[in-house]
Amino acid sequence: MKALIFDEPNKPVVTEVQRPVVTADSEVLIRSRRVGICHSDYELLGGRYIIPISYPVTPGHEWVGEVVEVGRNVTGLAVGDRVVGECVIRTPERIHHFGFSMDGANREFFTARPEWLHKLPDDIDDAKATLIEPFTCGYYAVMRNGGTNAAETVVISGGGTIGLVSAAAAIGMGARVIVVDPISLRRDVAMRLGAEATVDPSSVDSIEAVQELTKGGADLVVEASGHASSLANVFDYVRPEGRISMVGINIGQKFPVELGKIQIKDLVVRGCIGSPGVWPAAIRFLDRTKIDLSPIQTHHFRLDDALEALKLGSMPERAVKVTLEIA
Repeated sequence: MKALIFDEPNKPVVTEVQRPVVTADSEVLIRSRRVGICHSDYELLGGRYIIPISYPVTPGHEWVGEVVEVGRNVTGLAVGDRVVGECVIRTPERIHHFGFSMDGANREFFTARPEWLHKLPDDIDDAKATLIEPFTCGYYAVMRNGGTNAAETVVISGGGTIGLVSAAAAIGMGARVIVVDPISLRRDVAMRLGAEATVDPSSVDSIEAVQELTKGGADLVVEASGHASSLANVFDYVRPEGRISMVGINIGQKFPVELGKIQIKDLVVRGCIGSPGVWPAAIRFLDRTKIDLSPIQTHHFRLDDALEALKLGSMPERAVKVTLEIA
C-alpha cells in the first residue's frame, strides 16, 4: 500500500509499505479516506515535537476513515462504519501521540483500538470529518473558559486553523466573533465562517481596533497564534473581569508582557492543550448546529501528490487547511 513517510527530518517520501493486518482480538483495521495537514506535522518534519519522536514515522492525526475489519472482541463498531480518532493514546507503557510517536493515518490502511475511535453521524461528511480533530481543540478552548453565548463578544487572536475552528465554535454558540490576523486569506475565511468583523494588525493598531469594536474589550479572548505580539496584546483585547484561553503554542521563547494586567483587570487566564474529554460533545455540536467548516479547507490533493501538498501547506498566505485524499 502507499504511505507518506517522514524518513528522517526534512525528508518526506511517498512510498510503498506493507499493508497492516489485525493481530489482536481488540483491534480494528481502517481504510484511511482523508487526512488534514496540521502545523504540528511541519514541526515533526523539522525534527522537533513536544514529546520524544523517532524516524521513520508516518504522520497524520486529522483523519477520517472506514472500518474494514474488526477483531472478535470489538463491540460497538462494524465493517462500513465511518470513524474519526483521538490522537493522544494512553497505553500501559506510555502516552503516545498518533501520527507522531506512533504511525498515523497518511497511508491507505492502519490498525487502531476501538477506545480511540468515534463513529460519525451520517450528516457529517468526510470533508467536515477531517476537521473534527482541530475543531475539538477550538471547542475545548472556548468551553474550558466557561463557553459563550449570544450575549458575549469573543475575540480570536490568530486566524490559522485552530483560531478559525475556535471562531466557528463560538459562532455556533451564538457569540459575536472578531478575528485578528495579518493574512488576508485567513480574514476572508473568518468572515465566510460567520465572524462579524476582522482586524489586520499589520495595518492598524489592533488594540485600538478591538477596543473600538467591542466598546471596552471582549468577554472572552482565545489566543491561537502563539506569536509574541499576540500573546502580549490579549491582555488589552479583553474587558475587565474577562476570560482568556491560551491555545496557541509558544515553547522555549521569552518576551516582555505586563502580567500585572491579570490582577488589575481581575482576569481568568487558562492554558489549553489538545481536547481531552470533549470529542463526543464536539461531534454532537457539529452535527446539531450544522456549522459549515468547508471555507477552512482551501486545497485538496491525492496521496501521490503529498509532497506538493506539504509545500503549499507551508505557505500561510496561499493556503489554510490542505487535505490529502487517501481513498
